[in-house]
Amino acid sequence: MYIRKTTSKVKDKIYENYLLVESIMTPKGPRQKTICSLGHLKPRPKKEWLLLSQKVETTLKGQLTFEEEEPEVKETLEKAKAFESREKRALKDKDDDVVSIHTDKVQMERAREAGPVHVGYQFWKKLKMDEILKQAGFSEKEILLTLLMVMNRLISPSSEHKMPDWINSTALSDILSLDLTSLNDDALYRNLDKLYPKRGIIESLLTEKEKNLFSLDDTIYLYDLTSTYFEGMCLLNPQAKRGYSRDKRFDAKQVIVGLVIDRDGFPKAHEIFPGNRKDCTTLTEMLDTLKRRVGKRKGATVVVDRGMAFQGNIDEIKGKGYHYIVATRQQERNEYLNEFEKGGFHPLLRNTSSANPTKKKSGVFIKKIKQGDELYVLCISDKRSEKDKAIREFHQKKLIADLKKLVKRISTGRLKKEEKIYEVIGRIKERYPRVARYYRIEYDSLIKELSYQENAERKGLAESLDGSYMLKTDRCDMSDDEIWRTYSLLTRCENAFRNMKSPLCERPIFHQLERRVETHIFLCILAYHLLVAIEKTLSDEGIHTSWLTVKDTLKTHQVATVILATTSGEILKIRKGVNAEPKHLEIYKNLSIPSEIMKPIKTWHSSNIVTERTRKLP
Repeated sequence: MYIRKTTSKVKDKIYENYLLVESIMTPKGPRQKTICSLGHLKPRPKKEWLLLSQKVETTLKGQLTFEEEEPEVKETLEKAKAFESREKRALKDKDDDVVSIHTDKVQMERAREAGPVHVGYQFWKKLKMDEILKQAGFSEKEILLTLLMVMNRLISPSSEHKMPDWINSTALSDILSLDLTSLNDDALYRNLDKLYPKRGIIESLLTEKEKNLFSLDDTIYLYDLTSTYFEGMCLLNPQAKRGYSRDKRFDAKQVIVGLVIDRDGFPKAHEIFPGNRKDCTTLTEMLDTLKRRVGKRKGATVVVDRGMAFQGNIDEIKGKGYHYIVATRQQERNEYLNEFEKGGFHPLLRNTSSANPTKKKSGVFIKKIKQGDELYVLCISDKRSEKDKAIREFHQKKLIADLKKLVKRISTGRLKKEEKIYEVIGRIKERYPRVARYYRIEYDSLIKELSYQENAERKGLAESLDGSYMLKTDRCDMSDDEIWRTYSLLTRCENAFRNMKSPLCERPIFHQLERRVETHIFLCILAYHLLVAIEKTLSDEGIHTSWLTVKDTLKTHQVATVILATTSGEILKIRKGVNAEPKHLEIYKNLSIPSEIMKPIKTWHSSNIVTERTRKLP
């Protein structure tokens, strides 16, 4: 053995180090093997280096002991032995990772749910969300925070205050190879304020990415609205108003969410309106937003429901260069009663097959009528007929019950003022518009008596139109079957709202500030982009199942730490994903994502203190 001096230069400063080395013979010739580093070696003069190295070599071979007489020799020996121990362990790890353990002391710790976050993160990467957010001007930290918030909304929606606890209860830190224990809700709230102002560019880039990734059809745009209610007074949010509530929460303030999706259910654009905004007044603003998000698509068709089927809206759609398919309003449908009575309908076939089309009847019968440059499709549905009848009879029963209560209040003298009586009559008519229109309700102020009488002619008309509805379009190049099928795609808007409200928990909203309400809804829409991408991928494989089912199935795929007490007195900990079960592997296969959650990580511990480096297993 001998001592060799080495030098290194860092920023114009020269550093010296001394190594204890020995010469060994290898297949490639003689080489120097480092025994240990001796640092600066200042205490001993250079001429005594050889003597020191000889004493250390003799002691390591067990022939002599100098530790008690010479402290420098003792210190050098300790360094050499520690270095030798590390070398042996590295060699052992490199060879075959074989260790002897106490089987009765095997333990496991820090089990974390991994399957759902693994799928969510894989689709986040598939949609190139990091690149999209970077193009939108987000920093790496803001991209990470947005990822965590969207993952929470997709998998286990909670408030920003509770998000850090949820994040650290999952395997996200393992998947991202990041320590997220210091995450706090302040950072999440600040990120909320930065996210929404960039929603335009994010939606635009995301729409283009999904179109190319899934080969989406951008010739059909489905537009619908829903309401989302608040908890609290929302005094600082001018958009929070009371209005018609789809959630039947007329006691709470709300906002209206307008959403445009394509025929596959992928969002194209969204807008948030005051809670008392009428549906028919939102179309112009929504079409302008759609144009900013996806550009002008020549020949595209806009599909809306009867709530927006006013002539002014139809003219607006045509004026912006789109075609339209709408469900007509009831008054316009009633004008075609004779056509409904004439018959001439043909059955609509679902998934028609040339082999046996009669087995695919849908219970819907349609016929078309051309009027000028418009095409009308008259539809009668067996299932809808039963539904219309049940709804009408239910409302009629409730109307008669309320009228009887009003008669009793008047006759007993509990309600005397004429203006109050008319107010109550007006509220009853407003409550049951479907059936109140074919009842004549009158109050005689002279005899102070309320009477009501059924209009048999109007009721007969309503009964004859049970199960019927009518579509209108300027797409005269389409068959009546194609028009009906395109209109029926509007149910995908309902499905989008259902997903946003249930698994993604868009409602109720607890935020009180307008900008944070808007960002809360935008986070739900970003999460829905991932959700619909997952379901679309499964659907393309012939598997029609929901994200909720997938998520529940994958909850049992976890990441955990295995603790092995070795016979050498050290502790080996291995952090890795548990073996995927067959049901997990089937989902991962159909989604075309890897089944391995993370690369295993191995750490050596002594007396519960990490004494060796952390490394990833090959």
